[in-house]
Amino acid sequence: MRRYRYPLIIILVIGLIAVFDRRSAALAVNNAGMQLRQMFFVLPPIFLLLGLLDVWVPRTTMVKYMGEGSGLKGIFLAFVIGSAAAGPLYGAFPVAAVFMKKGVKFLNLMIFIGAWSTTKIPMLMFEIESLGLKFALTRLVIDIPGIILIAFLLTKLISKREIEEIYENSENMA
Repeated sequence: MRRYRYPLIIILVIGLIAVFDRRSAALAVNNAGMQLRQMFFVLPPIFLLLGLLDVWVPRTTMVKYMGEGSGLKGIFLAFVIGSAAAGPLYGAFPVAAVFMKKGVKFLNLMIFIGAWSTTKIPMLMFEIESLGLKFALTRLVIDIPGIILIAFLLTKLISKREIEEIYENSENMA
């Protein structure tokens, strides 16, 4: 029961909403169903690619290029991989879990997640077409240092013990 408390709470809340406003409750259920369908189309290819990454890329290679001591090379790769990604942000977290298993440095994980959420190439192309090159490049010039700053701050503000716990939790999930 404890494991499923949040979905159960949501079902209870939607049930309460249905008592007072059936139309809003039906809309909430419909929206949740659409989100679940989208997840079922997005997640299987991501998990397939993760399986291939896990098998084909040795831990030593990931540590060399994105682990402790990777420096600017690791930051650059985190940006490239995150920016080249396709799919919604929730797809980044299973990838980050595999990266943790492979020994990727916490700073590079935070940059990867920031890049996935903010600097994706498909999004940049859409912005250029819809809002113009000047807007897209201005946003990118502001976002890249912002992602790096936030990643550095998180790395400094979160204790080493908490980071170790995060890595341990990701191992237990895999």
